[in-house]
Amino acid sequence: MSDIPINNIGSINGPGEISKTNSVNNEKGNFESVINEALNKVSQVQEDVDKAVNELSSGGDITSAVLAIEKADMTFQMMVEVRNKLISTYQEVMRMQV
Repeated sequence: MSDIPINNIGSINGPGEISKTNSVNNEKGNFESVINEALNKVSQVQEDVDKAVNELSSGGDITSAVLAIEKADMTFQMMVEVRNKLISTYQEVMRMQV
């Protein structure tokens, strides 16, 4: 998932000073768009694998097929780890007493 750009995290105004570029009301939309973008990227990687395997079956380059498969595997592993972290965070928030 190294192809997903990370934009507008914050800007440094001075020594040790970081300012937020987004308001609290806008964070939900940004989180949702980041997740949707990541899922779309995983989908695109899977389509690239399908294309590479189809090309390989018709006499294409084995190197590009193996690289596409490895990229898809790493992307899937990253997606699973992000999902696990989100579930863990959700469970911890649910355990908090109000």
